[in-house]
Amino acid sequence: MGRVTTPPEEDPNNGIPVQQPGTPNQRTGVPVSQFAPPNYHQANVNLSVGRPFSTGLFDCHADQTNAVMTAILPCVTFGQIAEVLDEGETTCPLGSFIYLLMMPALCSQWVMGSKYREKIRRKFNLVEAPYSDCASHVLCPCCSLCQEYRELKARNLDPSLGWNGILAQRQYESEAPNFAPTNQYMSK
Repeated sequence: MGRVTTPPEEDPNNGIPVQQPGTPNQRTGVPVSQFAPPNYHQANVNLSVGRPFSTGLFDCHADQTNAVMTAILPCVTFGQIAEVLDEGETTCPLGSFIYLLMMPALCSQWVMGSKYREKIRRKFNLVEAPYSDCASHVLCPCCSLCQEYRELKARNLDPSLGWNGILAQRQYESEAPNFAPTNQYMSK
């Protein structure tokens, strides 16, 4: 009982091992999906599938102003990111204050940083690479914040404008007439 056996000579399965009813599958070569519950594969979706970030983790030179600001005051960059991702619910000063309070507390700012990194990945279907969200913010928090900032900026959500600035920019762009560049004073 509980063994995987091969059928006798008149082999209808062409030598493929057959799972005996009621036995667990342990290295039998039989696909697990035959014995998995109906929603097993849907519940265990790999979250590392998605598109890559638009810039690399260590591409801080791509936006030098942000890199310097983040190196000196990472709490401000975090506040800007939090305001945009929370769509104005968390203001930049509040996000900055929360991050600032967590910095001296055993350097626990990585908790909030990784939470918002996960939020940006889920929002834009980004892959968790080259490191996990937690590892990125523990090992290189400034690089992680800069990458998140650049990602939002690349998606036309400039964190330096704040949420109200982004909304104003969108409204202006939607109301601005689309003029074709013409020179009415030139004639042939």
